[in-house]
Amino acid sequence: MAGLIQDLESMDQMEDVSEPSGKAAVYSESGVQRNGWRKYKLEFMALPAGVAIFIGLWALIAELGNYPAFILPGPLNVFGKLVEITANGTLWYHSRATLIQILGGLALGLSTATILGYVLAKSPVLERLAGPYIVASQSIPAVAIGPLLIIWFGSGKLSKVLICALVVFFPVLINTIVGIRSVDSGLKTLMQSLRASRWQTFFKLEVPAALPVLLGGLKIGVTLSVIGAVVGEFIGADRGLGYLINLAKGLFNTPLMFAAFIALAVISLSLYLMVTALERWLLAWRR
Repeated sequence: MAGLIQDLESMDQMEDVSEPSGKAAVYSESGVQRNGWRKYKLEFMALPAGVAIFIGLWALIAELGNYPAFILPGPLNVFGKLVEITANGTLWYHSRATLIQILGGLALGLSTATILGYVLAKSPVLERLAGPYIVASQSIPAVAIGPLLIIWFGSGKLSKVLICALVVFFPVLINTIVGIRSVDSGLKTLMQSLRASRWQTFFKLEVPAALPVLLGGLKIGVTLSVIGAVVGEFIGADRGLGYLINLAKGLFNTPLMFAAFIALAVISLSLYLMVTALERWLLAWRR
């Protein structure tokens, strides 16, 4: 009987000890949630805070330096020019032309680089044969090969799309090769033991496993595509934001040039955020 009472007392002590630990777990979980919400708010406020600081420094430098508008216009001057070209349709006219070339170059560059990267990742021999030529082609700047493409394909959209695709091609190709080769060999053996077909292995193993690296290459590609489109418009074009920058340079209209810069930054940031959202959606299983 005395032993039974001792056992009951020890069980009561264990319950008393476990109760605070349960409360501590609840408090810990709520603390994690609060920290996560605080981190989310900080990330949400980082971009506007950074933009505000940049504009403030820009206005301060322009004011203290007392520079003329054709050297360093103030933020209000640039904002007024941005409103003007937006109201009269000039900004949309040139932005639409640049955006079409960016999307065309992205589609061509991404599809070509992904297919070729997969083939090279599966065939080391073919990679050794084609690798030196691919690397050598990247040593030629797009601004140097652009005039040749314009001679071959004319000064229309096709030459700008090709220049954009060439700029996007190499980083996406490398990321595709790295992503496909980073798939765990043990998982490949497991798929073979389950008698999975080539397409099943591709869609159920290789693509999901390589997605983080592939999307990293896509992030680089979308930002480089803007550069490629502008380079093509610098070489020869009658529309586009690159053409608008060249026109503003010839007229010493620096506020117009800054307005075109802002439009390019908005396009590049929008594409990057779209890829980031796609990454969050496709890789939700990792969280």
